[in-house]
Amino acid sequence: MHISKRDGIATWKAWLIRLIAVLIALVVAGFVIMMVGSMRGVSLNPIKVYMSMADGAFGTSSSWMITKMRSWITIRDCMILTCIAIGLAPAFKMRFWNIGAEGQMLVGAIGAAFCMINLAGKVPTPVLFLCMVVFAILAGAFWGFIPGFFKARWNTNETLFTLMMNYIAIQLTSFCVALWEYPPGSNSVGTINGAGKPNTYIGWIGNLFKKGFDDDYMIVVLIVLFLAALMYIYLRYTKQGYEIAVVGESENTARYSGIRVPYVYMRTMAISGAICGFAGFLAVSAVSRTISIDTAGGRGFTAIIVAWLAKMNPFVMIGISALLTFMSKGAIQIASDFGLNEYVSQIITGIILFFILGCEFFLNYQVHFGKQKQ
Repeated sequence: MHISKRDGIATWKAWLIRLIAVLIALVVAGFVIMMVGSMRGVSLNPIKVYMSMADGAFGTSSSWMITKMRSWITIRDCMILTCIAIGLAPAFKMRFWNIGAEGQMLVGAIGAAFCMINLAGKVPTPVLFLCMVVFAILAGAFWGFIPGFFKARWNTNETLFTLMMNYIAIQLTSFCVALWEYPPGSNSVGTINGAGKPNTYIGWIGNLFKKGFDDDYMIVVLIVLFLAALMYIYLRYTKQGYEIAVVGESENTARYSGIRVPYVYMRTMAISGAICGFAGFLAVSAVSRTISIDTAGGRGFTAIIVAWLAKMNPFVMIGISALLTFMSKGAIQIASDFGLNEYVSQIITGIILFFILGCEFFLNYQVHFGKQKQ
């Protein structure tokens, strides 16, 4: 047996390999489910477990209204995860390992929450939303620019730097929660501008057009799809996208081509942080409507997997985000239906990701059996 690198592979073959990997992963996960059941002295049917996960994500066995609500929530959360992955795409394309999306999203959320708390009722609603978006983008861009600047100036390790910035953002968020806590002594901000408060629903994205709060799901979807299209065009068809690709391939080649590598580092990381900060705005305005250290909810790290598996293609990110969001939503349901904790679903997710990552080897290399020709 010997291994050789592929010159290329047809698109349909690549997706067929990925599909086979997912099917094998489901079979392996099925055996794990049965083993977990036998350890607990019960018989677990993997098919029923998978159906339960689908019910948790889409409400397939519930009423129409619950199905509609669960489906929209799943789609909305998928879009938020996709938005963060889109933010990571230019940095990863440049081989700048931005592990700080979690922190960049948190500071963006702080900027949006600040405007909701301090400007609601004092400025017109469109102006408030504009301020929320600008504050979130600028905060995220600044948080991303810092490691980009240090990399450009002193060649620091971007992985460790961006990772440490996450912890600073978490502590900054804790400070803001203590500063804005409501009611006093609760150690939480509570629902910002919630029902019964003086500025009820102001700053909630579903209230932007005053049509109803169900509209926030569709608004988030449209915004993220628009961002995905912009990022696709930016990376593939613009001069800056070309510079990012060249820097990612070889810094020396980029310098010989006249590209200012330090400037590209700083500019790209500012863009990456800005989009992650914008995801923080969406999280505050359309999802949680509050601010806490759990606002990012680990999405910044999950988005790394999404961006990498999608190979920085924003449209492929949507599909991968949908899979991971489906697994996450299904975790709660199987815990309720079968008395299993959420870690079982995480095991299933891990198995699927393992096989998806593993199949990338067969997309890039081919295995030959038999005697190698001399």
